[in-house]
Amino acid sequence: MKRALQGHYKTISTVGEKAQAFVPSPLPPIPPIDWTPVLRSKFEEALLALGRLDSVSTLLPDTSLFLYMYVRKEAVLSSMIEGTQSSLSDLLIFELDQEPGVPLNDVREVSNYVAALDHGLHLLEEGLPLSLRLFKEIHGVLLNKGRGKNQTPGEFRRSQNWIGGTRPGNAGFVPPPAAEVLSCMSKLELFLHDQPEPTPVLLKAALAHVQFETIHPFLDGNGRLGRLLITLLLCDQKVLQKPMLYLSFYFKTHRQYYYELLNNVRLTGDWETWLDFFAEAVIVTANQAVATAQQLLNLSKQDQNKISNLGRAAPSTLQVYRALMEHPIATSSWLAKKTDITATTVNNALEHLTQLGIVRELTAQKRNRLFSYAKYIEIMNQGTELPD
Repeated sequence: MKRALQGHYKTISTVGEKAQAFVPSPLPPIPPIDWTPVLRSKFEEALLALGRLDSVSTLLPDTSLFLYMYVRKEAVLSSMIEGTQSSLSDLLIFELDQEPGVPLNDVREVSNYVAALDHGLHLLEEGLPLSLRLFKEIHGVLLNKGRGKNQTPGEFRRSQNWIGGTRPGNAGFVPPPAAEVLSCMSKLELFLHDQPEPTPVLLKAALAHVQFETIHPFLDGNGRLGRLLITLLLCDQKVLQKPMLYLSFYFKTHRQYYYELLNNVRLTGDWETWLDFFAEAVIVTANQAVATAQQLLNLSKQDQNKISNLGRAAPSTLQVYRALMEHPIATSSWLAKKTDITATTVNNALEHLTQLGIVRELTAQKRNRLFSYAKYIEIMNQGTELPD
């Protein structure tokens, strides 16, 4: 289907030169999406994959343990796309108030992402709709500490930004002028609330993500917030009971193509190719999450069987093991506090877990010893390996 430019250009004057800023047309696209049989069946498959993912919580003995780590994995991946060098282990160590092996600002950004998602979900549960206020609130938490704290957290930008290049004149893309941001975002808010017409939720998430990235309403954190928007929308519309779908890994793997597709939507109105990519991202990611949950479930069963053969030491060791499932890198003192068991009993349990090959000590010191539930982290780490 032939479409034209999905918006219009405005000439801006900034940092001593003129540039063309792009103002997107409001959603939904005109003319409407061309639902070929292939695209329709792809979206149906994506919805089925989401249904399987949503039901995975019935497989897991404790969904919250899985979610705790899964959310952190997403935070690492989403921040990695923005150039942050922090691993899952770095984040877990940081959360214990230990010294991570990366610059503090990097790991703090990842930690902010976890807090921002938690905050967003909490606000939705309290009844705040998906709205401009919600975006600002989440953004305020996302940029609360670390590198972004000087980039007006929780406020739409009042100056021009650009993507790629050193200035607007040589940028890859120049979003709308600051004076247009509120109007563009208000129209996006209306679309999220089915005005001017109702839109199926998965399609809505796909279209809204592109629109948010095109508007780039904040000075910093737009990529992370744009990816969070997808998950928050699916949870808000009850497609997912828990925040279990994150597309950052897929977007990271196909990064160049992802940016190309966003640009093609703006320049030629090719929404269909983007929607095909988005549906594929949902299918692959949902299936991976189900497989990860299954792997963790199998690992947990095997390890608990080993622990159950310890005799009298089994109950306390199981308690320590369970705490490690919640936070797979921990100090013995953190475990003692978490389980409410004496330090001696915790150390004995850690000794048993080490001998069983479940736990590995990361430090060779007498005090503040750090222990890792290595296989659990290994499973969660799939896809987060840092490049050399």
